[in-house]
Amino acid sequence: MMNALHTETPELLASAEKSLLFTAKRPAVVMEKGAGVQLWDTDGKRYLDFNGGWAVTSLGHSPSALREALVRQSEELVIASPAFYNKPMIEFADYLTEISGMDKVFFANSGAEANESAIKLARKHGAVNLNGAYEIITLTNSFHGRTLATMSATGKPQFKPLFEPKAGGFKHVPINDFDACFAAINDKTCAIMLELVQGEGGVYAVDGPYLQAIRKACDVYGILLIFDEVQTGLGRTGKLFAHQHYGIEPDIMTLAKGIGGGFPLSAMLTKSKFDLFEPGEQGSTYGGAPLAMACGLAVVKEIVKLGLSENAAVMGAYLSNGLKQLSQTHPIRHVRGKGLLLAFDVPDGKAPAIAASCMELGLLLHAPRPTTIRLTPPLIVKQQDIDEMLALLARAFEMNV
Repeated sequence: MMNALHTETPELLASAEKSLLFTAKRPAVVMEKGAGVQLWDTDGKRYLDFNGGWAVTSLGHSPSALREALVRQSEELVIASPAFYNKPMIEFADYLTEISGMDKVFFANSGAEANESAIKLARKHGAVNLNGAYEIITLTNSFHGRTLATMSATGKPQFKPLFEPKAGGFKHVPINDFDACFAAINDKTCAIMLELVQGEGGVYAVDGPYLQAIRKACDVYGILLIFDEVQTGLGRTGKLFAHQHYGIEPDIMTLAKGIGGGFPLSAMLTKSKFDLFEPGEQGSTYGGAPLAMACGLAVVKEIVKLGLSENAAVMGAYLSNGLKQLSQTHPIRHVRGKGLLLAFDVPDGKAPAIAASCMELGLLLHAPRPTTIRLTPPLIVKQQDIDEMLALLARAFEMNV
């Protein structure tokens, strides 16, 4: 029943149709507020959010740590210029290097920008140390962003014909196929770039022996190993960083999504020996701005202080077990993932219809593929939230028999 205090939805939707450039098919709702694992639209309808802004709302919606950092820093300094240091920038860089084991940080505003930075640094390494090598090996069904270069790096088949000519210099090989990866290496190769768990690609993780072999090949040939941890970093998989599951360090790591808890922010981290850019070769007008840095520092410190990596591991196991139990009575197959980055398959391309039914019932989740449902709830999710989610999911299946 529509809340009498919220009657502007039709007008808002008409304005959206009139003024917003079409880039996505969005449902006919307008989200208005959020708290914890819940969202409400302008009609007052409540949603249990197991999408989490596509793995962004690490602390849940409107967390106090982020609100307080925004207010505090906005009263001091919002932005100076990328030409200057600022105190929150230095403090956040120090903290990220401390918890990650990396040495240097470049700040930007989105995952695509962080990955662009990694691509540029890898090619700078190729120019300086590998006789001009510039090719980067990435994986099929990977996702690295929507800029022209990161779309070129992406191994998503749907991207291949779009916006030609895209940036060259990328080779795509199947995940967990070291022979194919090794065969793609030549004297033009400067880096191998991969997600440790492919999110948009259906939540498929790399194997340990495969990753060890890639690390060894990179060491032998002087090739950089880039981990795109935009989605997997900062607690999402049950470790602070997904590469900690494997005991293998990257040369470059990118972070975004959960790093700002909803504030636009990203980072590229690397080792000191790859601190190669010259003035003017890399920068960002908003990257490293005090307001973003204060927000990021507050969010990441809260993730660590609250032990949300551990919560993701425990709640991820509980959710995975619940899905497996549900599979005994409903057509759920191949439950997979790490921590709170989980997915399962459904038959006959029904994932979009099931996701739509879930939304009708007040549950938000994502169907990245016609047969795949992905779950990325806030890292603060509790057992009772998961119980409610499983009950709503069961009802959605009954609506799609």
